[in-house]
Amino acid sequence: MSEIRISQAQIQSDSDMAGGESGAQTAEHEVSAVRKFLMARGNSAIADRVFHGLMVLCALSIFLIVALILWLLIARSQLSWHTFGLKFFYRSFANPETGQSMYWDPVNDRFSAVPFVYGTLVTSFLALLFAVPLAVGVAVFLTEMCPRWLRGPLAFLTELLAAIPSVIYGLWAIFVLVPLLREHVNPVLIGALGWTGLFDNQNPTGLGFFASGVILAIMILPIVSSLTREVMTAVPHSQREAVLALGATRWEMIRMGVLRNARIGIVGAIILGLGRALGETMAVTMVIGNTAEVHRSLLANGSSMAAVIANEFTEAVSDMHLSALIEIGLALFIVTVIVNAFAQLMVWAVTRGTPSQVR
Repeated sequence: MSEIRISQAQIQSDSDMAGGESGAQTAEHEVSAVRKFLMARGNSAIADRVFHGLMVLCALSIFLIVALILWLLIARSQLSWHTFGLKFFYRSFANPETGQSMYWDPVNDRFSAVPFVYGTLVTSFLALLFAVPLAVGVAVFLTEMCPRWLRGPLAFLTELLAAIPSVIYGLWAIFVLVPLLREHVNPVLIGALGWTGLFDNQNPTGLGFFASGVILAIMILPIVSSLTREVMTAVPHSQREAVLALGATRWEMIRMGVLRNARIGIVGAIILGLGRALGETMAVTMVIGNTAEVHRSLLANGSSMAAVIANEFTEAVSDMHLSALIEIGLALFIVTVIVNAFAQLMVWAVTRGTPSQVR
């Protein structure tokens, strides 16, 4: 009688096959249960399409808002545009009594935006001239040189400046900054640089372009500084260590290893600060003097596009006056576009069309 032998490996294989079949049946049962659950919930394609449509609508709403703003400015400024044309931005009128140039005459419906465009550009330029070196210096100190125990409080105080309302800046400028400039700073500038014609003694009030530029510099300082600090922090530490390993000093490390690679972000921070300076209203209105005149001296009174709109929009004496103010708003919009285009040109000049790279 033949002997039947069954090895242990064969028994194990059979048990594995049986277990695999039972596992497959269980998995098939589970998949079927999940499939039944999903089918019971219905088709989600409709919900996906609705969600996609809502997201596209949110994205297109940005273009719609900008288009509506532009359409409103153009439509409501048609009267002034057809009357003055492009001369509204560069022409002056002669006073029939004195023969001197004048720009803003609501009584006789003669308007020109020259002094307001000039005041906006001058104050914004002064703000950048004062704020950018200080903001970059603060960012460099906080990221590269500041002790750890001082870094948090100093960064907090710098960013706290951005939370102060502009009207508070204006009040502080009237009661503190303007007297300080009038009594201590302006006499020094007149004595040292009066021969240039940029600083003379024709305005004893202390108000004017210079005071507006200083207060705008204080207002845009936290924006430029905080963004510059974030960009510099994003530069890898290996870049700093590599420059120091080559024998560079701390200044050379910051200049070549940090600022060189963060230049695009710094330019972007300056652009955002400039945007804040161009559109600022209350603080500038309170210290610029609000006169529709063009002066070479930075100590003279003037006005800006945002300031004249805030001062005269609710008191427009005629439809032409109101249309001229709206056209100034359109001019402010155009100046903003031009400034951003110039900023893109600056970025190209620095990078020569190539993005910033970590080297």
